Amino acid sequence: MIGNKKILAIIPARGGSKGVPHKNIKKLAGKPLISWTIEEAKKSRYIDRLILSSEDHKIIEIARSQGCDVPFIRPKHLSEDATPGIDPVLHAINQLPSFDYVVLLQPTSPLRLVEDIDGCIENIVNMGAPACVSVAKTNESPYWMYTLKENNILKQLIVQKKEIERRQELPDVYYTNGAIYVADVNWLLKSGTFLGEETVAYVMPRNRSNDIDTEEDFLFCEYLLGRR
Repeated sequence: MIGNKKILAIIPARGGSKGVPHKNIKKLAGKPLISWTIEEAKKSRYIDRLILSSEDHKIIEIARSQGCDVPFIRPKHLSEDATPGIDPVLHAINQLPSFDYVVLLQPTSPLRLVEDIDGCIENIVNMGAPACVSVAKTNESPYWMYTLKENNILKQLIVQKKEIERRQELPDVYYTNGAIYVADVNWLLKSGTFLGEETVAYVMPRNRSNDIDTEEDFLFCEYLLGRR
């Protein structure tokens, strides 16, 4: 709880990963991938209830063994490849309607720390914003990127009035790293997205912003975890 506001944290983890089979329970540095998120979320000073949303019985079994609440089994139609990521969150909110804020913690971001989770929650409250998402600064600037037209002719992605020749002159650019999403519950139910015009950012370092999608991602995250 923060400022008398109750906080629900949701870890969405379906079993049908295509890129890396059984990704959410695949061992990363000696323990299931989902464990890294559960352990950090349980350290939070503000989260009142931490739950898992899943249709997969093996994932549910592992989450429960580590003290994560599983109040319902996610319906199959909310666990398909084409299911929008916001749908399981809205489903969970409707199942558990007595919370003021909701926090989405994807298990594919195992490097985030509790200081990031609590920092993002503090950010939304202190700034009086309806939503806050974690971001990281990108190394590859879109100001130096191009699309390809017919015959591989280059087309500048962002048209500039003045050509930027030195990296130091480039404006800072950030991307959503997928680690933390926080929103006012009523606002989220109305907007259907964490990313609105009033959404604010919580900046995380790049070495905690890795998202696991491939086998190579697993190896790199294991390397980074080994350096902690």
